Amino acid sequence: MIPSAPDPLAGVRTLIDGLDDALLALYAGRRRLVALAAAIKRDAGHASRDPAREQAVRSRARRLGRRLGVPAASCDRLVALLIDEACRQQGHEESVAPDLRQGAVDAPDRKLRAAMPRADRLSSRSWLRLLPPPRRLAPMLRVIPAAWQARWLEAALRRALAGPLATGVLADIAGRRIGIEVSDLGVAWVFALRDGALHACSDGEPAEATVRGTATDLLLLASRREDADTLFFQRRLVLTGDTELGLTARNLLDQLPWQDVPLGLRIALHRGAGLASAARAAHRGEPAPQ
Repeated sequence: MIPSAPDPLAGVRTLIDGLDDALLALYAGRRRLVALAAAIKRDAGHASRDPAREQAVRSRARRLGRRLGVPAASCDRLVALLIDEACRQQGHEESVAPDLRQGAVDAPDRKLRAAMPRADRLSSRSWLRLLPPPRRLAPMLRVIPAAWQARWLEAALRRALAGPLATGVLADIAGRRIGIEVSDLGVAWVFALRDGALHACSDGEPAEATVRGTATDLLLLASRREDADTLFFQRRLVLTGDTELGLTARNLLDQLPWQDVPLGLRIALHRGAGLASAARAAHRGEPAPQ
């Protein structure tokens, strides 16, 4: 009996289902953070609604939508839904748009507030435990094709290294394949400098040297909150393959002027690395990093 050919539509629908699951998981996490933000605002005496913040959320979504090819109207509808749901969650039923009032209305989520003492609610150590460790995000990443991940990271690295790439500072590693492996996310990519530009390599091009570490430690390295020597000495980062190539790449990156990296990216890396490091310490019950 000849086996039936794979159904391409079924495969695509499976990927769509995986993305739907990831969206619901992210939304559940957003609801928990909205509940925490509401508790902090109440304790600090702030107004429960912040029109300037809501407008900033809308504008940011539109900017990202333009880069990702999502219609502005779709971005507006999605953000309107998220804002209205957050208002409903905090008890602002009167602010919910009429066309979104379908079905039962959720009661304000006070479970998180009731479960935490007042001092803990105001402590950064308490809310950090709400952030899922990176390994829990791994199933969500698996539904995103590896080629897409590589292209997005390629674009980010090109932007971050635009200055050095233009001046030829990285010429010593031209044509060499260097891998990045994020151990707790279960993802890995290989990049090479070719014709003055950074390119993501195909699956048939293995890395000559690979840097492996957790998402948090790689963020700490990229943001320069911790130096490479410390991370490698403590075995939080591991270099495999062609050690000489790996050390050459590391030394070149260490020598790059930090001020040449776009300011917005520097701020995002610094804050993201600090948040990830603090959350990891909170999950482990360790002292907050300085």
